[in-house]
Amino acid sequence: MKGKSALIIGASRGLGYALAAEFLGRGWQVTATERTPSALRGLDGLAVETVDITVPEQVAALRERLAGSAFDLLFVNAGTNYTTDPSATLADVSTEDFTNVMVTNALSPMRVVETLRDLVPETGTIGVMSSGQGSVADNTNGGFEVYRASKSALNQLMRSFAARHADDPRTLLLMAPGWVKTDLGGPRARLTVDESIPGVADTIEAWAGKGGLHYLDRQGQTVNW
Repeated sequence: MKGKSALIIGASRGLGYALAAEFLGRGWQVTATERTPSALRGLDGLAVETVDITVPEQVAALRERLAGSAFDLLFVNAGTNYTTDPSATLADVSTEDFTNVMVTNALSPMRVVETLRDLVPETGTIGVMSSGQGSVADNTNGGFEVYRASKSALNQLMRSFAARHADDPRTLLLMAPGWVKTDLGGPRARLTVDESIPGVADTIEAWAGKGGLHYLDRQGQTVNW
């Protein structure tokens, strides 16, 4: 895949940082974004941009800065599970917390896709970091209701995007990386970053050029909607 280029949105830490490092290691030219100065600046060969995706004006400014660029992969990783109590049900969660998670995990990633999609050629891939918890069909245990709902909303919005652009040959991916030990996933998670991200990158590479929308796990298996 030498010579390929990627734009990874939300890469200052955790899965985004690891994905940027992974693609750099595979010979890709990588541009990655952060909200504030981060460890990204220590990765040799990485181009770093600054953007807060919850601020539309900043996303538009990023698009202007990248005018004339083309990326084989646009991947939006930014997200949060931070409510005052992540285990709170809808009976308990505040409107402010609910809105914050929805804006960060569903609305803002799709605004990025809408704004930056033209930077990806017709043979390219647009991916968004979803979660297995976004699956409605697989939700048999409940828990983490607001986070689940935000990822389900993201999936639905991406599906609507795909429907509106049914003739677009780009590959669209919703990636479920598994439950990973990061600041977001927490210490009880089943997987390490090193057990998750190489598989995510393998799947992204394997599905390049196939077109259509796909909801996949790190092993390339289809996740139930």
